[in-house]
Amino acid sequence: MSKLKSIEENFFSVGRYWGSLNSSLVRIGCLRAMHTGVPISDFNWAWNEKPLTGQDAAFVENVKNYYKQNNLRFWWWVYPRGNSAHTSSTLENAGMKLIAHIPCMAANLDIKALDEKMPVQITMTEVKDDINLLLWADISFRGFHMSERVREQYNAFVLSFGRGAPSTQKLFIAYMDGKPAATSLLFMNSGTAGIYYVSTLPEYRNKGLGFYVTLAAMRAAKDAGYGEVILQATPDGEKVYRRIGFIEYCKAQIYKPDRFKN
Repeated sequence: MSKLKSIEENFFSVGRYWGSLNSSLVRIGCLRAMHTGVPISDFNWAWNEKPLTGQDAAFVENVKNYYKQNNLRFWWWVYPRGNSAHTSSTLENAGMKLIAHIPCMAANLDIKALDEKMPVQITMTEVKDDINLLLWADISFRGFHMSERVREQYNAFVLSFGRGAPSTQKLFIAYMDGKPAATSLLFMNSGTAGIYYVSTLPEYRNKGLGFYVTLAAMRAAKDAGYGEVILQATPDGEKVYRRIGFIEYCKAQIYKPDRFKN
């Protein structure tokens, strides 16, 4: 599988998986939509796995109504396989605005960075019970600067995750001098492995925690038999990922309805 296909397949798979946790995943024509119940755009995704045409305009309106009925904001993700001039015009004619181009990256799991030892002050734990799952939720929540008004919904979403060896996900907490400080999540499905939810508490940034908590997820992917891993990079994380050995293979476009400010 090419790196680009791995990037796309993993994103589509994680969207379908998270949508299945609360039975929110819907298929509307050639489109997919899901929500986590968290009233933040980035936690509710719609996407198209092939280019849109004028005939899909009604389906796009149905997706918008799906989120309106659930009183949730959302992002529409467009990856290369679904991108075209018709895709852009169909979304724009539906009142969607292009707001971002997100770097999508991949790395082979035979890179030297995986051999790097953690500093003695940093330790790592894999989440395997509800107590640590709630701790993971708290660290990622604060690391991403979410509003307290959505904490209950975010905790409910995270508590729906499966834990342990049978799960398609593995979650990690990084500690600095014994204090929980950073998180990551490894998602494995459709023959691909992807890293999500890399976050660090503000007071512990620029200390290498993002680097090592990402490596923890990469090592888990390698141990599970994967040869590569993918991720979508934030501006702050991109420099860290390039230092590890990730390479950008495409950019995903993000659209959202004009009327939503966040």
